[in-house]
Formats: sequence, structure tokens, C-alpha cells
Amino acid sequence: MKRTMKSIVLAAVLVVALAVNAFAMDLGTAKSQGLVGERPDGYLGAVVAGRADVQALVNDINAQRRTKYQGIAQKRGTSLAAVEQFVGQKLISRADPGEYVMTPGGQWVRK
Repeated sequence: MKRTMKSIVLAAVLVVALAVNAFAMDLGTAKSQGLVGERPDGYLGAVVAGRADVQALVNDINAQRRTKYQGIAQKRGTSLAAVEQFVGQKLISRADPGEYVMTPGGQWVRK
């Protein structure tokens, strides 16, 4: 019985550790590993589909960006789409060599 309980506790600790590690991924790490890239619309995109940790990061970053873009658009009296496009061009131009960026045609390419 004690051995079974120790195994269950050990398994639970490993699951929690892996979950924490998965969500600890930051934007720089994800970009350098080729998991995410900049899109022309100013948002982050998942280069590799099907990874929950990557999609969670993309969703979080994009929600923050959208909030900032809306504030900029309101402050400057312009449309959200105009801000998104302008920032998208800036982010793509500033991407480091080897990072993924999306072409206007929707293809991922390494810069």
C-alpha cells in the first residue's frame, strides 16, 4: 500500500512539474525554437500546430497585443486594422535571423 501511494505521489509531482515547465515557455524561447512567428497583422502565430503550450502562449500574447493596439488606435484616432498592419510590418522587420515570419500570402518562412 505504501509503495502504491509513493508511486501515485511521484506521478502527480512529475505531472505538475511538466505542466509548470510547459507554461513557463516565454516568447523568446518559442521564437528561437521555431514554434511561433510574427504575422503581417501584428499578431503572433503558431508555426507548429497541435501544441497546447504554444497555443496558450500565442493566445496570451495576442490578447495583450490587441489591448495595446486598441489603445493606440483610440489615442491616434485611427482604425485597429491600420495599427495592426503597421505594427505587423515593424515586428517582421525586427525579427531576428532564423526566426519565422509569415508572408502576406500566409506562408511561414525563416528570416
